Amino acid sequence: MSTQAFDRTRLRTARELAKWSQAELATKAKLTPAAISQFESGATRPKPETVVALGELLDMPVEFFYTPMSDSHEGFFRSLRRTSVVDRRHARAVGQVAHDLVLHAAGAAMFPAHTVPMLPASGLDAGASEIEQSAAHVRSLWGVAPGPISDVVGLLEMHGVAVIRLPLGNTNVDAFSLPFADHPVVVLSTDKNDRARSRFDCAHELGHLILHGEQIWGVKEVETQAHQFAAAFLMPAEDIIDQLPSRPDWPVLFELKRRWQVSLAALLMRAKTLGKMNDRAYLTAVKTISARGWRRVEPVPLGAPEQPSSLLAFLGSPESAKARTFLPANVVDQIYRASAA
Repeated sequence: MSTQAFDRTRLRTARELAKWSQAELATKAKLTPAAISQFESGATRPKPETVVALGELLDMPVEFFYTPMSDSHEGFFRSLRRTSVVDRRHARAVGQVAHDLVLHAAGAAMFPAHTVPMLPASGLDAGASEIEQSAAHVRSLWGVAPGPISDVVGLLEMHGVAVIRLPLGNTNVDAFSLPFADHPVVVLSTDKNDRARSRFDCAHELGHLILHGEQIWGVKEVETQAHQFAAAFLMPAEDIIDQLPSRPDWPVLFELKRRWQVSLAALLMRAKTLGKMNDRAYLTAVKTISARGWRRVEPVPLGAPEQPSSLLAFLGSPESAKARTFLPANVVDQIYRASAA
């Protein structure tokens, strides 16, 4: 048994991985819901034999409960009202395990240091120009060359962000992020095999980490700001404005999609936002997309989504053995399989 104290956050994480409520866990463990609540709040600590029993029920190594755990807020999720609390917390718990893994990878010198800047938005009403400037500043700080970014996932990993893919199993959860101070975690869905959308999702989550961090989450305004950041980060105004058409010229837009590796919808919105395309032309383009069924599947496929590699390399190495001894094997394997697919 570890000499470390029982970590209450670990019990909550294990329970959420199992998708059980406190009452359900209490029933299965033959304890009272009040006892589980007190264990998770830190009001009381379970006896060692109780921890063993909880570990068996939750399919967790006992050491899992005695390892200090970093915590974060609920995470940046879109469509909160359409995403069940159970699904959201389960996904967040998997992100917590990914964070454990990346800390071990960093300790083994197999993961880069965290160099994501914090540029907090001035408020929920921060203007688009402020968000554009933040995106430009990050590109400059990271030495990103003008033009399209070749690998968004690789760029985030290079700067210490843990990126993983998971079958989130919910059409309302495309991606989410957890803003840990040492190594933030970005989770992308394997359920949507769309390279352009995945790249935008990744840049969107980066926007949350940079603009919002631990300060604010769960409101519509921060999602709008993250969307603005992603568009500016992937398609800087000075680099793309002269290439964008003023009307829905589809051959031109198809070529821009190939070059910039973003969706037609994102290109059209960027043209409208930058004043290159007026409202009437934009509406015509959007109606065409709907009429042709392109909202569901766009023309000009770009190939498979970008895949994480840094955490995958660690999980495939002997150095991961120590981390595997105290983490749930099924969750670690899930992270490995989804990222390697």
